[in-house]
Amino acid sequence: MLIPCIDLQDGRAVQLVHGRERKLAVDDVFGLLDRFGGYPLIHVIDLDAAMRKGSNAKLVRELCAAAKKRKMRVRVGGGIRTVARAAAIAGWGAEKVIVGSAAFKNGQVNRVFLGRLAGRIGRKRIMIALDTEGGHILVRGWQEKLRLRPEEVISALEKYASEFLCTYVDAEGTMRGTNLAWFRALRRATRRPITAAGGIRSRSEVRALARLKMDAAVGMALYTGKLS
Repeated sequence: MLIPCIDLQDGRAVQLVHGRERKLAVDDVFGLLDRFGGYPLIHVIDLDAAMRKGSNAKLVRELCAAAKKRKMRVRVGGGIRTVARAAAIAGWGAEKVIVGSAAFKNGQVNRVFLGRLAGRIGRKRIMIALDTEGGHILVRGWQEKLRLRPEEVISALEKYASEFLCTYVDAEGTMRGTNLAWFRALRRATRRPITAAGGIRSRSEVRALARLKMDAAVGMALYTGKLS
């Protein structure tokens, strides 16, 4: 399945290269729901919250409500650092909350936080993001690199999440294609569902990921019309 991404920054939907350089911005965020209306599921990511540069919480909540009216399912991520925050977003109607940085503390799996989160909203509603560059997990809005590699911790994280969102940041926003070999290695590391992201630009890549039983979260290729 192909999943459109709506990444929010300064109240607009944007596309960044490697999570840093803005290449594209859309002012009519709600218009994207009409554009993506044929897809049953979307990802909404608050980049400002992830980078600790503000919040698009009101817009995220409104998008959840508008998507519900269109019978679209929504997964929400970006800056979810507390159990209370995750519970609030789940209450807005998000099918799953996507937790990234908060899943780690002092360079290790944050088992205390994840245990509390699973106890509050249930493992089925938790998706853990493993955003990776140069083989190592990135946190804090992709500004800090851990020593950990996703394949080293993914089995330990299975206890707390129903799915994983794995982004190959090396190719994010570049339109140069993704790293299928990397995703094959991740597939061997866990039986949990994985949504792949990062540089996906063609139907052949989407089909290759589907053969690995992975969904494809796509941004730039959809916004530019490379995929439709």
